[in-house]
Amino acid sequence: MKTTETKLIDDRGRVRTGVFAEPVDHINYRDYDLRTTMDKPRSGLARRWRFNQFQFVSVMSDNWLFGLAIVDLKLVSTGFFYLYDFETGDMFEQSLTQPLARGTVMAPYPERGEAGFAARGTSLRILPYVGGRNIRVSAGDTVQADIELNGDHDPLRLASPAGYSGWVFTRKSAGLLASGQIRWGDRIWRCDERTRGTVDWSCGFMRRETAWNWACLAGCLADGTPVGLNLATGVNESGMTENALWLNGECIKLDFARFEFDRYDPTATWRVATSDGRVDLRFVPSGVRKERLNAWVLASNFRQYAGTFEGVLVDNSGKKIPVAGLRGLMEDHFARW
Repeated sequence: MKTTETKLIDDRGRVRTGVFAEPVDHINYRDYDLRTTMDKPRSGLARRWRFNQFQFVSVMSDNWLFGLAIVDLKLVSTGFFYLYDFETGDMFEQSLTQPLARGTVMAPYPERGEAGFAARGTSLRILPYVGGRNIRVSAGDTVQADIELNGDHDPLRLASPAGYSGWVFTRKSAGLLASGQIRWGDRIWRCDERTRGTVDWSCGFMRRETAWNWACLAGCLADGTPVGLNLATGVNESGMTENALWLNGECIKLDFARFEFDRYDPTATWRVATSDGRVDLRFVPSGVRKERLNAWVLASNFRQYAGTFEGVLVDNSGKKIPVAGLRGLMEDHFARW
């Protein structure tokens, strides 16, 4: 039985990098030997204020999609969520910010740390437990949500260098069983046996300017097998990737991903494929959540599309698995932290 806490930063202030088969209990970032590009040690205050952390969760059904994020950038925090109805094309979204991360909780514990955000009558919470997460949203009389994500037993965990002196840690899962319901006005969406979810827990001393593309899906194949996918380019690519496929709860590591899309045509079809030939998918966008912010120190050009995947996946035996009609997300993002 495990009796000691596993930390990401060792006793000499160095980050442990690589893919981790076992949980990393504590992201003890204040112990990191952070330095300038000229090798001058940074202060404890700098280590605190340069550290970023966020958590994003999503739930995907045949007819609807839900996404929620809590982001702590120290100077400011953001909480947002959105709902997309594939049957009607309706989207509801709410995004709130808090200066100096007031009303925000982001514990540096990937397996057990709570995340919360509250502002102007809206409350967002992500509560972890063994094998899953509870997601709660309260936004007045407009939206109420209470969702459980279960079966989170084989996540992808990795830490990789970022820039000259930084690093990023991430813990990701996709294809998790979802239960519970969302009430949006007079609509009530209940999770069924095909509803699946994703969890993205990330943190680190990230590059000052970062740009990435990202894709995820969660659902069930034609034979009922749960499936999840996480692909990205632009982050976590220093000798490793954060790309993974989950089939029936088992995490299968993937190689590099290539995204093809027209940034200036929001209706155009995307294509994403991996260099190992395990993924070749097309994505047709439907709804989009977007944001443009240029506030001197901080900036963001963000587009996250809800849509539909089709194409082919390949399992460990080399069997080709057809994908048709699975819901998911695509993202194009520039950030200045």
